[in-house]
Amino acid sequence: MPAAAQPSDEVQALLDAAVDGVVLVDHLGCIQSFSRSAEQLFGYRAQEVLGRNVGVLMTDQDRSAHDAFLARYVSTRVPHIIGTGREVSARRKDGSVFAAFLSVGVVRDTEPPRFVGFIQDRTLQRRTGEEARRLQERLGHVSRLATVGETASGLAHELNQPLAAIANYAQACERLLARPGADLEEVREALREIASQAVRAGDIIRRLRGLAGPHRGPREPADINTLVTELSDLVKSDTDAHHVRYRLELTEGLPKVETHGTQIQQVILNLVHNAVEALRETPDKDRELIVRTSRSDDGDVELSVSDTGPGVSATLLPQLFEPFSTTKPDGTGLGLAISRTIIAQHRGTLSYRPNVPRGACFVLRLPSTRGGNA
Repeated sequence: MPAAAQPSDEVQALLDAAVDGVVLVDHLGCIQSFSRSAEQLFGYRAQEVLGRNVGVLMTDQDRSAHDAFLARYVSTRVPHIIGTGREVSARRKDGSVFAAFLSVGVVRDTEPPRFVGFIQDRTLQRRTGEEARRLQERLGHVSRLATVGETASGLAHELNQPLAAIANYAQACERLLARPGADLEEVREALREIASQAVRAGDIIRRLRGLAGPHRGPREPADINTLVTELSDLVKSDTDAHHVRYRLELTEGLPKVETHGTQIQQVILNLVHNAVEALRETPDKDRELIVRTSRSDDGDVELSVSDTGPGVSATLLPQLFEPFSTTKPDGTGLGLAISRTIIAQHRGTLSYRPNVPRGACFVLRLPSTRGGNA
């Protein structure tokens, strides 16, 4: 094991004052200096690692890659990791592995070159980021359940129709079979209707479960018009229950958008329900809700939800998309905030503008995928 060249007292004092772990190595990767922060970070005393290869502080995969980077620089003087930072997996004396951020620099005027590495423990940041992601997922799940729950009256009506039809056809079958010389073809037709209505009820429940359930898997190219039309039964049940005229104006030939489909549907359903709520104080004859799709001048895909209600007040407008901002007495104030977050995660925007001649209009914009039309 080669002897470690010790830095000057001044340099050592600077290394020990650093908050991040600091490790000085020679051109072969042998440790020449090990700061106090590095001792605390890795659990080694400096005397235990001086002269050893820096790979002792790394996992097997990062160790081989790091040795190759140093050797390449020594032979070519072309920096690869020098002067940049990267995520690595570091290993403590007790064998435990932790996430770290490594920055490597070259010590000036040294030949052969020596290198200094700054190691920052990223465990807390990664844990915090993971907890934030889980919290966002939970908030999104709560918002979806709230959105579905708010449309419960309309959904109950929507489910009641196929269930009532099933009951009626079943009673008809019973009456037909009770007749002398029963016409079996009539019975078969009634049974086919029962099956059809059962499938319809199952489709409604399936869409509800899709909206309320967790979102997993990668984003996939989707047709925005298809995402909207799949919600038609749910939207129609909500608008019918509140005596709102519903119009769907879809532009054909739109490019696809890369989405978690049910997340976008959650946003659409939330915007629609907000519009229906806003129309409660509007006379029945003036209640109208329009969902439009179109293509913007720069090629993005747009979806707008507009209503003929009172619009958003000037006092609420600055806080419109902030959490817990709501005018509903029993509202959570999370719907628009989470909706905007979802759209932002899809690299899109969600904005508001007044509807003309009256009411509110929310515009959802998503970037189109490469490859043109659907």
